[in-house]
Amino acid sequence: MSMPTASLKSKIAYSSGNLSVNLIAQAFASYIVFYYVDVLGVRPGLISAAMIVHGIVNAVLNPFFGYLSDRTRSRWGRRIPYMLFGMVPLAALFTAIWFPVGEGTALFWYFLTIVLLYDVLFVMVVLNYSALFPEMFTTIKERASVSSWRQMFGIVGMIVGVALPPLVYGNLGWGPMGAIFAGVALVFFVVMVMASKENIAVKRDETGLLQSLKLTFSNKAFVFFVLGSLFVQFTFAVLPAAIPFFTKYVLRAAEDSNSILLGAIFIAAIPCVYIWGRLVQKWGPRTTVMAAVSLYALAMLPFLVVTKVAAAAIAAAGIGIGLAGLLVLLDMLLSEIIDEDERRTGVRREGMYFGMNGFVVRWGVSLQALVLGVILEASGYVKDAVQTEAAVWGIRSMLSVIPIAALLIALLFFYLYPIRQAGESRRGHGG
Repeated sequence: MSMPTASLKSKIAYSSGNLSVNLIAQAFASYIVFYYVDVLGVRPGLISAAMIVHGIVNAVLNPFFGYLSDRTRSRWGRRIPYMLFGMVPLAALFTAIWFPVGEGTALFWYFLTIVLLYDVLFVMVVLNYSALFPEMFTTIKERASVSSWRQMFGIVGMIVGVALPPLVYGNLGWGPMGAIFAGVALVFFVVMVMASKENIAVKRDETGLLQSLKLTFSNKAFVFFVLGSLFVQFTFAVLPAAIPFFTKYVLRAAEDSNSILLGAIFIAAIPCVYIWGRLVQKWGPRTTVMAAVSLYALAMLPFLVVTKVAAAAIAAAGIGIGLAGLLVLLDMLLSEIIDEDERRTGVRREGMYFGMNGFVVRWGVSLQALVLGVILEASGYVKDAVQTEAAVWGIRSMLSVIPIAALLIALLFFYLYPIRQAGESRRGHGG
């Protein structure tokens, strides 16, 4: 039993939830360590330890909530109850992070407690939001359209979450900034939930956890997809981490050049999400994702040689073109895998697939931190100094050689990805 075709209004309303997701995720990732270490004065080692725990807990919660969601029975469906009852506490916890309580060690424990509670609510809401995508939108045409809208809203959320906080906390303070961002996120979450529809008649997953994990990783298409996605997500983490080093030590430019380069990526990406949405309908997900990875990798070559901010901004805009394609395509590929799994097993297991995908790709961020640390150490980087030629080459490699190598590995996995047929209907009907 397939879902009826959604109206444009409901597609846009559902997609708007991605603005909330990226707004709070980017604001948290970009500013929380700076706020607690540099503004509040908590020992860096304590906050680093808390963020490591945060990363591990966040990764483990993804498959846990995915499995729980797949097995949920309620008159509202499997996904909507978690979003409906989780979005207000999530907004409250995001606000609480920016209103510190206590000093010294007590402040650290407050931070750790609130962050872990925030992790629980964030994964609960966001995973179920993502898991609704392949169920609500069942043809490649619908998925291409909605994925384009979602990524457009998501990029706006990224821009707001990264670019606006200094303006807001500079004028109003950190606490009010957190409250305003939480309020904006909650509004779009409400709009999204109101537009969400579930197929109540869909067959639930009744397998045990270990059997569900075994089924997931015995799916060859998922294994190739998630490994390719891991290396792509690694590059997503490398770019924003490496750009500040590149502008300061290679371009020797002012700090606001970071915003110019990141802005060029995002601004170029926004119109391109619609182009990629059209291309995937013509070429199919596998061919299109290979094209996006190739363009994304080629766009990083200029960072081996550029010496001016203007040239770097043009190269960054080129990165945005390929990046937009990957943002649109990754969820479409995973949706296609879920459809094939339903044909194989007779049940819809979106939650487990999105959960295990979240668990695996989460380690791309950890890999990024390890790689950047090793390169900076090995190349002889020295803080606030004129860098040696080796250090400059090391920093250039973080925006060129390293991500290109990762993308070539991703390209191999996407080439091996076995679901190759393109067509309008991508939905399985069981059996």
